[in-house]
Amino acid sequence: MLDHLSDYWSSSFLAANAFIALNLVGALLLGMLVGYERSYNGRAAGMRTYGLVCMASTALTVFVGLPAWWYGGAGAALQVDPTRVVQGVVTGVGFLCAGVIFKDGLSISGLTTAASLWAAAAIGVLLGVGFYAAALLMALLCMLSMSALQRLEAWLPGRTTLEVCLTFRAAGLPSFQTLAQAAEDRGYRVLHESLRITFANSQPVWRFCVVAPDRARATSPAALAEDLARTEGVDGFSLVPFRN
Repeated sequence: MLDHLSDYWSSSFLAANAFIALNLVGALLLGMLVGYERSYNGRAAGMRTYGLVCMASTALTVFVGLPAWWYGGAGAALQVDPTRVVQGVVTGVGFLCAGVIFKDGLSISGLTTAASLWAAAAIGVLLGVGFYAAALLMALLCMLSMSALQRLEAWLPGRTTLEVCLTFRAAGLPSFQTLAQAAEDRGYRVLHESLRITFANSQPVWRFCVVAPDRARATSPAALAEDLARTEGVDGFSLVPFRN
């Protein structure tokens, strides 16, 4: 048994450890590179989360390719299937991704962060199996898709959807058709099927969604807030971007 312990200090075994260590450092740096964009935009998952996910994925993948050095060289005869490890990595990261997706009213946020976390795991897997150039390219593409493509989305024609919550005075409740026409005049179309009516503190509360078919021609949310603040009968309101 003591003789076997010396195998852990052999030159080949130490070289294998150094190889794994270099992969882990590279994975940490690439993961942090992808996570910086999320951290810069104030997301909960930032450089540390992405770095850890990428590094762990690399660690779980790279050691599978070195069975000859397992247990000090005792695992040379073992048969391994790297695809099973990759499957476990993807499944495990999926639970982490689910934790960053949350729903607030009718809006869902965190989808981009979850997708990029999953991509960070894939970057780690690529590093683990030795595709270093592909891993670097994927990290750069992830940063590009989360930063430059966001500006491209904003520049291209598209729709703007808002979740509107209006609290009326008991004596100032308008008709829904009047409200829908006022929205049309400002470039928005009310989604009638989204209307929810509640009654709290002796006041009716209407919650619904409006969509601007052409966001360039629709009234801005700031201008809408000014209009609502001057509207007679409205006791309170909120305007929230609707994403799903």
